[in-house]
Formats: sequence, structure tokens, C-alpha cells
Amino acid sequence: MRKTRTRASSGNPTLTDVAARAGVSLATASRVLNDSDRKVGREHRERVLRAASELDYRTDLSAQAMARGSSPVLALLVSSIDDPYFSALAAGVADSAHSHGVIVTIAITARDSERELTSVRTLRGQRPRAILVGGSRISDNPHTDALLAELRGFADSGGRTLFLSQSVGGLGAVHPANTSGARELGTEIARIGYRRAAMVTGSGSLETVAERTEGLRQGLATRGGGISVVESDSFDRSGGYRATLRLIRSGGIRDVDVLCAGNDFMAVGAMTALRDNGIQPGRDVAVTGFNDIETAADVTPQLTTVRFPLAAIGRQAADLALDPTAPLTEDVCVPGEVIMRDSCPPLAR
Repeated sequence: MRKTRTRASSGNPTLTDVAARAGVSLATASRVLNDSDRKVGREHRERVLRAASELDYRTDLSAQAMARGSSPVLALLVSSIDDPYFSALAAGVADSAHSHGVIVTIAITARDSERELTSVRTLRGQRPRAILVGGSRISDNPHTDALLAELRGFADSGGRTLFLSQSVGGLGAVHPANTSGARELGTEIARIGYRRAAMVTGSGSLETVAERTEGLRQGLATRGGGISVVESDSFDRSGGYRATLRLIRSGGIRDVDVLCAGNDFMAVGAMTALRDNGIQPGRDVAVTGFNDIETAADVTPQLTTVRFPLAAIGRQAADLALDPTAPLTEDVCVPGEVIMRDSCPPLAR
């Protein structure tokens, strides 16, 4: 008897179409294509995979999520994508996700706590395997309780969640050791002669800003120094430029010997503002930053900063979130390393 070739149904091929073409049961096709723990014989497995390829079959992730309770997705929330800080974190997260066989979806919060909450609610509906919440926590955030309720509800339903920032409400976190890193920076620049600092940074409501400002104060104080003035603006390159321009126009820049930026991105903007006004960074006033983004060693003069292993932090957080056996209640604080460069030369006294 001649064997009749099975044709796919009209429209997108279904799992039923694959099973029919391979000559196996629907359950067998499902086990092969959905990576079931139940083993399928080599011959049947090859037939299913060949049929899926011939039909150009694609797994329905929504249906898979309904069946399994989650989809092979890790959701990452970051404040922005143009900031190299978050790009480095995301690269580490993506590296880990690839090794775990999941994909990364990214939501941009723009440091808006309401938008962050809405994003988490939306992502929960997509049933990701894990949610990583990046971006500095905000003091007196009116949406903190609602955010924690969403994340705990996600965890109660089998999801995994971590902060890539300060820990909140007893949930786990992996983040840079901002206070100690800033303290070490302040101590080192004080050791080579600097006493009077101005700081250009983000809003004081950002916990990262508060931690770094306090750490610098502590470090400078080891030799009698301190922070004379703090200019706050957006936590990015443009904010660094504007805040430094205000310092210059007010005359405050003349009263300090070092300009400490809240992050490297702000430091790049600050150095541009200095040069635009005839002030040479590293000669007329020293400049420092935080994070050691890739461009920190490329700008002129090269930027003194605190290096945090951002990609490794992202990778560690994702590894924890995607390991069902790992506890998710620890607060992992990753230390930094002071990197001295030409923007902050020793000051003769």
C-alpha cells in the first residue's frame, strides 16, 4: 500500500501537523519540541525534528507558558539603554541567560517609579521565568509597597526575582558596594593632596547617589577634607554638563580642587563643560567618576574612577535568578576598585 504524505493545515503549522507528518503521537511531538524531561527514542526524536524543520514549525511560547507556568524568558528592567552602566549589566545578564537556554526581554523605566511598577505588572502577565529589577532605589518612593506586592506575588506563583540594585523588603539583590567604593576613592584622592571637592550627581532621592556621596565624605574626611558643594541634575552625561556649567557660572568651581561626578557618564559631560569654558580637566581641576565604563580610559585625560565588575554583577544576578535551588534572599554587595588615572594627578602641597 502506498503511504500517503501528510500535509500541514492551512496557516501556521501546529504541533498536530508536526506529529502527523512525523507519524508519532501528539504527546511524543510535544515532548521533543518542548524539551520535556521524559525521554523520547532517537528515531522518533529525529522524525519529529525533521518534520518540524520541513513545516517551519515554531514553538508557541504563550501556549508553552500556559502549560508550564512560565516561558523561557528572563525579564530585565533598567533605567535606560544609552547609559553604558546598564549596557554592561545587560550584557552580563544576556550571557547568563544564553547559557541557561532562555532569552532576555528588556523594559525601560526611565527612573520613573510608576513606570517601573506598570512594567512589572505587564511582565508578570507574560509569565517569565525570572524578573531582575535594575536601577537605583528611590527613597520615599510612593510605589514601593505596590512593587513589592507584585514581586512577592510573582515569587509565590513560582517566579524568581532579584534586584540589580539596593535590596528592598527582604528580597534578594546583587549590586555594587557604592559606599565602600566611594570611601576608598575619597581616601585615595585625599592621600594625594585633594581636600576640597565639588560633587555633580543625580537626585539625592536616588539611593545610589546618597551612598556614593556619603562614602566620598567619609574618605575625604580621613585627611581633613570634605565636599564643599553638591550640584544635582539628571544622572547622565547631559546632567553632568549642566551641573558643572552651574558650578562654573556661580564661581563655585574656583573654590574646589577636585570635581567628583556621580558616575562616569556624568564625568564625561562635566569634562566637556569645563573645556567649553576654558578650564582644563586634570590640570586646573581634577575629575573623578564611578563605574569604569569602557570610555573612561578613552577620554582625555583618562578618567580616575571606581571600577565595578558590571557585566559580572549582571551575570551573577541572572545565574542566581535562573537557578531554582539558589536562595533569593541574600544581599550580595560586590566591592569596587579605585582606578587612578590622569584626570586626578597627585597635588603638590
